[in-house]
Amino acid sequence: MPAASTRVPQQERSRATQARLLEATVECLVEHGWSGTTTTVVAARAGVSRGAQLHHYPTKAALVTAAVAHLAERRAEELRIEAEALPAGPRRLDRVIDLLAAAFTGPLFVAALELWVAARTDAELRGALVPLEARVGREMHRLTVALLGVDERRPGVREAVQATLDLLRGLGVANLLNDDSARRTALLHTWKRQLAALLTPETDPPDRGSPQAGAPGPDRP
Repeated sequence: MPAASTRVPQQERSRATQARLLEATVECLVEHGWSGTTTTVVAARAGVSRGAQLHHYPTKAALVTAAVAHLAERRAEELRIEAEALPAGPRRLDRVIDLLAAAFTGPLFVAALELWVAARTDAELRGALVPLEARVGREMHRLTVALLGVDERRPGVREAVQATLDLLRGLGVANLLNDDSARRTALLHTWKRQLAALLTPETDPPDRGSPQAGAPGPDRP
């Protein structure tokens, strides 16, 4: 019993230490960028000893990729919760795009962008980041499909969803150095209308041989 009772608090302390390290890493990436985010700075910000930091995340690449994965999972859950309050009907698409646009200008996007740029010339970071980004990208795509309530089996739907995510990613980059909110709002207003048309199922054309289609019926001349 004593061994079991001490093991649980140790596990809880370990999880709490990891959480502090991951949160501090994201904050450092946003504030200081890749070059300014050192494991020493992160450990100090998290209030964690250097030894504890190295125990959980022995390299900088392991630490920052774990931090981005942690924040991506947390943000995806937040989006799901926020989506529960979204209205049904035509207004839903507008609100979903607004939620996603906010995600692509938030701290997760800024932190991830720092890693994308650094990974271009850092082989260790790139090796850790590429599979993570593939997983996060797939999850974001699935989440967007679910939030919009569309059927990817319909031709063109998958491409429309991915085009939306690519557009939001590009607008997020444009917003990095200057406040681009006015232009982003105008562009998204136009894209929402186009996306609604792309995602709206086409009704089957009427049978041109039927009376409803205007063709002569048995009692028509």
